[in-house]
Amino acid sequence: MSQSISRAQFIRGNFSGKHCYIRPPWSKQEIELVSNCSRCNDCISACPENILTTDPKGFPKIDFKQGECTFCAECVSACQADVFTNDTDLSPWSLTASITSKCLPLQGIVCGRCAEECETAAISMKLIAGGITIPQLNIETCSGCGACYRICPTNAIELSYTGETP
Repeated sequence: MSQSISRAQFIRGNFSGKHCYIRPPWSKQEIELVSNCSRCNDCISACPENILTTDPKGFPKIDFKQGECTFCAECVSACQADVFTNDTDLSPWSLTASITSKCLPLQGIVCGRCAEECETAAISMKLIAGGITIPQLNIETCSGCGACYRICPTNAIELSYTGETP
């Protein structure tokens, strides 16, 4: 069975057929979001962190370069369409961080900004031989909030969905 992809996905080399946008927390599956979203931007206006923006087709997406998600659920409350799950007591998403080889400590340069910003303590610094500390990520406690992404000076943090994507 083949999966269709858009021209933009083809040009970007995304042959998986999956979207590459991070949607707001508590968003329903991508197909439901695209089918039900009116593109009114109420969720974007409601976001106190100003991290919500639109993708090229006008649907809401997260821009972690602007800041982190505090999971306030203002986007969910503001939305009049059937785009979000009704229960904000559930996990907001299956988004987690990963640390790439661009990380300064992995290159022998002192840094630890990601660990300092991580409110859930999902990132800690581990001392290794040579007297430098390197980041250790605990996937179990990572909320996917994006605080580490914004603060990383080398863009070594990647955020992606684990398991089934919305």
